Amino acid sequence: MARVPALVLALLVAGVVAGCSGPAAEPSAAPSPAARPAVLAAPSPRPAGQPAGDVTLAFAGDVHFAGRVAPRLQNHPRDVLGPIGAVLARADIGMVNFESAITERGTPEPKQFHFRAPPSALTALAATGVDVVTMANNHGVDYGTVGLADTLAAVRTSKLPVIGVGANAAQAYAPYLTTVRGTRVAIIAASQISDRTAVAWTATTTRPGIATAFEIDRLVAAVKAARTLADVVVVYLHWGTEGQACPNPAQVTVARQLAAAGADAVVGTHAHLLLGAGWQGRTYVAYGLGNFLWWRDDAYSNDTGVLTLRVRPHRVVSAVLTPARIDDGGVPLPVTGSEAARILTKFRGLGGCSHLSPTPQG
Repeated sequence: MARVPALVLALLVAGVVAGCSGPAAEPSAAPSPAARPAVLAAPSPRPAGQPAGDVTLAFAGDVHFAGRVAPRLQNHPRDVLGPIGAVLARADIGMVNFESAITERGTPEPKQFHFRAPPSALTALAATGVDVVTMANNHGVDYGTVGLADTLAAVRTSKLPVIGVGANAAQAYAPYLTTVRGTRVAIIAASQISDRTAVAWTATTTRPGIATAFEIDRLVAAVKAARTLADVVVVYLHWGTEGQACPNPAQVTVARQLAAAGADAVVGTHAHLLLGAGWQGRTYVAYGLGNFLWWRDDAYSNDTGVLTLRVRPHRVVSAVLTPARIDDGGVPLPVTGSEAARILTKFRGLGGCSHLSPTPQG
C-alpha cells in the first residue's frame, strides 16, 4: 500500500489550516500537539465482480449507544450494527457518524439531549466492519472539557480512525487518507449544526473541539489540500434541519462551495430523514442518510440505509442505496420486496427539492 509520508502530511494540513485561523480571542487550553497525520489503513479486498480500477465507499448515518441500543456494546460487541454491517464491511471503506462523546465522566453541556459511550464503542464499530468514523457533530462534546479530554485520549489510542475532532483545528480538519489498489482516497468531516457545540467547541488554532462548516475558509482549505494528496476527495457533513426533507439554503451553499473546492462527493446526515441526492456539477451530493443505530423509535422516520459509492480517480461512477428500516430495538435491518421498493422510491423522489441534477454536469 502506498503511503503519504507522515511528516509531509502533517506539515501540509497544519500549514493550510493555520493559514485560515480565525480570531485570537479563545479560551485557554492545554498546549496543542502537532497535527495528527491521517491514518493510512489497509482496506478490505475488492468485492467479487467489482472492476479492478474501482473503489467502493459505503456511508451510513447517525450512530450512538444510548437508551435501547446501549446494551448492544455488551451483548453484541462484534455485531453492534446487526446484519447491515455486512454492507459496510464489504466496501473498501465503510463510514458512519458517531454521534456521541467518548467518555464516562464530565458535566453535561447546557442542552436538551446528551449522548456518551465508553471507548469500547470504537472497538465494536471496527469489529462490525466500519473503517472510519466522524465525530464532527452536535453531540461530540456533550460532556464538556473533561468529556472532550477523554474523547481525545480515546481517539489517540483507537485502532479505528476518527476524524472531525481534535486538540486543535489542524487535527479536527485533517483528512482520513488511505490508498486502495493504487487509488488515493481522502475523507474530511465537519458539522454545520448551529447549536451549543458549534458555538463553544469549534476547534481553533489553540482550542480543542470539532470541525465545522461555519469556518468555511478552513474547510475549503482542507478540501483543497486533500485534493493535492488524493485521487478521490469526500466530505462527510452533519447538517440540515431536523424533520425537513429538503436541504436548507445553508446546505445548498456549502455543497456548491465544496464542489468548487474539488470535492468529488459530499454526503451527510442529521435531519433524521433520508434527503435528496444528485449532482452538483460533477460532484455527487447526498444531503441526508437518516438515523442508523438509534435510541428513539420513529424519530421523524425509521427509514434508513447504506449508501455505496463506486469511485474512480476524480469521479463517482455510481451510487446505490441499500434500504433498511430501524427495528424496535433501534437496529437498522435490511429490507426487501415492497418495503425496499417503497424506501428506494422515496429516496429517489426527494431529488426534486435538492437543487441537484440527476446526472453529472460539465
